Amino acid sequence: MKEGIHPAYNEVIFQDVSTGFQFKTRSTISSSKQTMKWEDGKEYPLIKLEISSASHPFYTGKQKILDTEGRIEKFKKKFDGAYLTKKKKN
Repeated sequence: MKEGIHPAYNEVIFQDVSTGFQFKTRSTISSSKQTMKWEDGKEYPLIKLEISSASHPFYTGKQKILDTEGRIEKFKKKFDGAYLTKKKKN
């Protein structure tokens, strides 16, 4: 491998904000300024996730509602009935 072209791997903590699940791993992600103390007593950069294996429906087997409006309601709201009032050409 060429020297100096690969990103550095640093230990970081990922936290699922919806469940609180946390895990420590190595990553090339540049983290925010937040840090967290891990079980070994050391502080590591903290990366917050919206979804992980602890909250994803594929792994949990439970459906999670992410929005309050359904797809059809969003479509109707977006186009405001314009698709129904379009005149036909003869």
